[in-house]
Amino acid sequence: MITVKTAREIDLMREVGKVVGGILVEVAKYVRPGVTTEELDRIAEDYVLSQNAKPAFKGYGYDKRNLFPATICLSIDDQVVHGIPGPRKLEEGQLLSVDVGAIKNGYYGDAAKTFAVGVVSEEKKHLMEVTEKALYLGIENALPGNHVEDISQAVQEYVESNGFSVVRDLVGHGIGTKLHEDPAVPNFGRKGKGPILRSGMTVAIEPMVNAGTYRVYTARDGWTVYTSDGKPSAHFEHTVAITDGKPEILTASNG
Repeated sequence: MITVKTAREIDLMREVGKVVGGILVEVAKYVRPGVTTEELDRIAEDYVLSQNAKPAFKGYGYDKRNLFPATICLSIDDQVVHGIPGPRKLEEGQLLSVDVGAIKNGYYGDAAKTFAVGVVSEEKKHLMEVTEKALYLGIENALPGNHVEDISQAVQEYVESNGFSVVRDLVGHGIGTKLHEDPAVPNFGRKGKGPILRSGMTVAIEPMVNAGTYRVYTARDGWTVYTSDGKPSAHFEHTVAITDGKPEILTASNG
């Protein structure tokens, strides 16, 4: 069921959205060669707790025997999403996708950004730029009266026109009192298809874009998703409120 939020609920989502945007700004300060992903995770958790919020991802999952063990997802190069922080050190030339979530006052926020670790190749740089631009093209289509797949088509068209591919197995989603709500927001689709968007809906729009094939697989840890051909991937995401005016990005930051 798709929920439409009240003005008060959107206020609460703005509040948690600021926390989420702040996590990305804080983590960005430490993204450099030699830093371990578990160090970045600790920095993120300290920040979340300092804002009187809680990590949204830690302990999340449908399999109680394998809940996500960390505060943020950190995915390197051919890891698309859901990378688990650990002792691995970042290296010059890598892409690092940072996916963050928080819960405060019963509401969730979710955002992601891909960072260059030092100097990266032109292909990786272009991949990042295209993925981020695709996110904002998708957001521009998050208007009352439009359909969900108007967002999807805008993302897919731009990505594929640049020679990259959108992941099909993972999609954006509604968000509110749950991290994942209806509707699903694919990054591929046809204009005029899917549920009609209404003012007060809140969605997480998140292009996941691969340099090669769109095909992916999940590692034996049950979480980390990799590109099937080993080529790099990028991920950008914002939580967005659909309003009677232009869409409002709830997880925006100044960083």
